Amino acid sequence: MCGIVGYVGSRDAVPVIVEGLRQLEYRGYDSAGVAVVRDGTLQRRRSVGKLCNLEDSLRAEPLAGAFGIGHTRWATHGRPSEENAHPHQDCKGKIVVVHNGIIENYLPLKTRLAAQGHKFVTQTDTEVVAHLVESLYKGDLEDAVRRALGELEGIYALVLLHKDEPQKLIAARKGPPLVVGLGEKEHFLASDIPALLSYTRDFLFLDDGDVVVVTPDSVKLTDSSGRVVKRDPQRITWDPIQAEKGGYRHFMLKEIHEQPRAVRDTLLGRIGIEDGEVHLEELGAAEEELKRAKRVMLVACGTSWHAALVGKYLLEQVAQVPAEVDYGSEFRYRNPLVGPASLCVAITQSGETADTLAAFREAKRLGALPIAICNVQGSMITREAAGTLLTHAGPEIGVASTKAFTAQIVALALLALRLGRLRGTLTNERCRELLESLARVPHLMENALAMSGRMDDAAKWLSRSPNMLYLGRGVNYPIALEGALKMKEISYIHAEGYPAGEMKHGPIALIDESLPVVALCPRGRVYDKMLSNIQEVKARGGRVIAITFQGDTEVGKVLEADRDLIFDVPAVAEVWSPLLMVLPLQLMAYHTAVRAGRDVDQPRNLAKSVTVE
Repeated sequence: MCGIVGYVGSRDAVPVIVEGLRQLEYRGYDSAGVAVVRDGTLQRRRSVGKLCNLEDSLRAEPLAGAFGIGHTRWATHGRPSEENAHPHQDCKGKIVVVHNGIIENYLPLKTRLAAQGHKFVTQTDTEVVAHLVESLYKGDLEDAVRRALGELEGIYALVLLHKDEPQKLIAARKGPPLVVGLGEKEHFLASDIPALLSYTRDFLFLDDGDVVVVTPDSVKLTDSSGRVVKRDPQRITWDPIQAEKGGYRHFMLKEIHEQPRAVRDTLLGRIGIEDGEVHLEELGAAEEELKRAKRVMLVACGTSWHAALVGKYLLEQVAQVPAEVDYGSEFRYRNPLVGPASLCVAITQSGETADTLAAFREAKRLGALPIAICNVQGSMITREAAGTLLTHAGPEIGVASTKAFTAQIVALALLALRLGRLRGTLTNERCRELLESLARVPHLMENALAMSGRMDDAAKWLSRSPNMLYLGRGVNYPIALEGALKMKEISYIHAEGYPAGEMKHGPIALIDESLPVVALCPRGRVYDKMLSNIQEVKARGGRVIAITFQGDTEVGKVLEADRDLIFDVPAVAEVWSPLLMVLPLQLMAYHTAVRAGRDVDQPRNLAKSVTVE
């Protein structure tokens, strides 16, 4: 959740660290801090609130250093305050540490260390690490850190330095992600790739149990037993410019408009319209094993879970294989029935989502074939999967996921099509038809996004509404859920997604003149049913925002021109309609949040990657 950056090299460490933290600000926003060493002197600067407060402090009283670490905090233990902000230090002011995760046994450790004379000044679990390492330090920071790790329970990404060991950082991982950026006569550490893209494209991804010692000239990677590990670096192809706003007011708006490109890139090289085949060679040997799957389990969290619900529909409709969807956070607590005939597909943008990883590992342990759909090559889940289907959304900075979601749906579509061909349930001719229509989707998405300027009409109304209801059926029921989630995440308006056929079983009691109801009405098998649901809403005085296909003439007949709104998107095959129907819902949430004065890219209480349970 929190953002970590470390630097050793010949540059002034402070600008490198602060710029890296700016790229990671989506991971933490309660407080921020930096610690650097210069000429044997350790200096810290911390500020409560967002990173800009730390930057103001550094402008007022500049720091400089040859090596150092920085942090943006998402609070777990201790309220957001300057005192509780990282980096934390030991009693002597020689050791500092930054930490992402939770030290579960910090209270007994704190009691023991306090009895030994250590003075604690914060409410955090992280401060315990600094004092524990101090108590074990005998002139070798790496040795002290290793011995301290043996006493820690919980999860952590840790980076430490000692002012008397110049140009050296020690880092360890157990749970939350940590990467090493490789440079010339300089090296970097960070929680996530975007922090370092301005400096390097070559990364080492730490595994659980890894400890790394980083100096300007070397990177020594060892496992939990101290054995040296040889691991090839990963080359990241993301362009640093992709992580900048590019003239858009917010990252979220930029990423909404990047979806046609993300979908094209996810399709690129994988579809053969002429031969009517899907090519997923990147799955390696796992591709052939797909044929033995008698059912598919999809595990995910948040927006990725909604993509999984669309995936269930696609797998059953296209590949005719039974599919079920689980929250990663619930899967391993229900004693799931898993065996060799099961395919487990984990869906995660970052590849580091703690609950999804845990569910994936449990399914793998029980014998399922483990496949990942992920946006980050080299992330933990891609290293543990038998095969990975990478999305090519590029870096997604806005906390509320948009382009990662549509890219995940496309990856699931490709998997469903390939599985259908392998199982013999999808003919070559039908596969070609579906691929032809899927290949047109990016262009249709570009046309649909042109409606962005019209969304302010809805935003004026919705920004004053305390509640909303989203209705969808079939493959677009998950899109109703996703639309409601986006509205909740960034506007803080309570919104509920519901299967439209269930409206009469409860939610209809909420409908009155003040409740906005968003209805997803693409042409398809359930179109007439959705029209009936809209009429039921109108009969009770409700106000409707309908999302339709262009050319629709029926929905408008049941709406009131002075009270209701219609947004239309280009018509597409029903099976791909979620990729179009979600766009107005993303834009609606964005413009409503802007009009309500919300922090769109960094909504309260949320972080981009949930790396702690």
